[in-house]
Amino acid sequence: MAPLFSRLKTLLSRDVIISSLTARDVRFPTSACGTGHGSDALHKDPNYSAAYAVLTAASSNSEGGSLYSGHGLTFTIGRGNEVVCAAIKSLEPLVVGRSLVDIFTDFASFWHSLTCETQLRWIGPEKGAIHLAVAAVINALWDLWGKIECKPVWELLSDMSPEEIISLIDWQYLSDAITKDEALAILHKQYPSRRERVEDLKENGYPAYITSAGWMGYSDEVVEERLQSALKSGFTKFKMKVSRDLSVDKHRCELFRSILGPDVPLMMDANQCWDVDEAIAHMTALSMYKPLWIEEPTSPDDILGHAKIGRALRPLGIGIATGEYAHNRVMFKQFLESGAMDYCQIDSCRLGGINENIAVMLLAQKFGVPVCPHAGGCGLCEMTQHLSIFYYICINDKRESQMLEYADHLHEHFVYPSIIKNGCYIVPTDHGYSTKMKDQSLLEYEFPKGIKWT
Repeated sequence: MAPLFSRLKTLLSRDVIISSLTARDVRFPTSACGTGHGSDALHKDPNYSAAYAVLTAASSNSEGGSLYSGHGLTFTIGRGNEVVCAAIKSLEPLVVGRSLVDIFTDFASFWHSLTCETQLRWIGPEKGAIHLAVAAVINALWDLWGKIECKPVWELLSDMSPEEIISLIDWQYLSDAITKDEALAILHKQYPSRRERVEDLKENGYPAYITSAGWMGYSDEVVEERLQSALKSGFTKFKMKVSRDLSVDKHRCELFRSILGPDVPLMMDANQCWDVDEAIAHMTALSMYKPLWIEEPTSPDDILGHAKIGRALRPLGIGIATGEYAHNRVMFKQFLESGAMDYCQIDSCRLGGINENIAVMLLAQKFGVPVCPHAGGCGLCEMTQHLSIFYYICINDKRESQMLEYADHLHEHFVYPSIIKNGCYIVPTDHGYSTKMKDQSLLEYEFPKGIKWT
């Protein structure tokens, strides 16, 4: 038995089980009053939402209340959130009654039991609403585990041995791209010096870039105001949305560069709005503005299309970023093996929670592609900060190749919100996964009965 798992057995008896799983439909009216918050080329009126999963754990031999609670979520943009909540409820028979010790000491098998349940997998497998639901449950379990160990999740993960980390992953479908031995070698390489990077992060934070100055629906005046504010706050990297209208995009690029200057890193995000050849033509025309990457230039499922776009744009200095819609590790395997991705954008709840995200981080490291997670949504900054910090400590020690998205929306609804200082994430110290929402926010925004939805 590995050291961490042995210690877990001293903290928990086997009779501590998951006693309940609830799902709450929480929606924030971010599209109200035409603010443009969160808007892009295809999603013009998002209401940032969360399918919010709450687990409780109690002793099976006691009639007392719960001992622990864990909070997890998956992100949607409004309509359809109820579908994910129903999918979370469909997992209840697979979760409630399970021993926490059994789950955490064989997490890969538990994860597999959710993703490959013989009937539920028919509406996936490992994709769509059912996989989003798995992410919410898995995220809640990690929040629970962090609270049991009295550690933030990034620290819980970073304290694990390479062998313990490897045991978290369901390796099915991966062996042709990365073996367990190769993954162990990656982790062992970083293991001796990991404490140095912990101290670096505590002193300097984790580098961020900001998206929330460049939403598509913002006026020039709002963009200028938000860019100036971000610069004063210490941000040095920025992302803007682009569209199918080249004249609009050129105007916005001129605005961005007039404020940022010619050399500040600037990324662009098309949110899937172009066909392949259209993407090449559009970004060739915008190459004069020196974008570091173009994000989601075409359908998120078109791996060969991304590869073609990449071949055309890399000579212009433009990389390909994608992954926030890649629904499982197999999609990432194909993106990485085919050279269709220059920046790997994992999502904390599009993939099946932390376990599958770790698998993708290790895949990306083998193929030499930096991981720069997607975090532009409700609760995503709170979760992905833990993933990025773990990635730097345990997988990739090249700080200069890393950055994590930041969007300045809805953090006030979380008990332990992410904190930015001088353009960097401050390392979280609260126990768990930073996923617990405030009771008042749940009261006000739970759909359809919340105060804001009456």
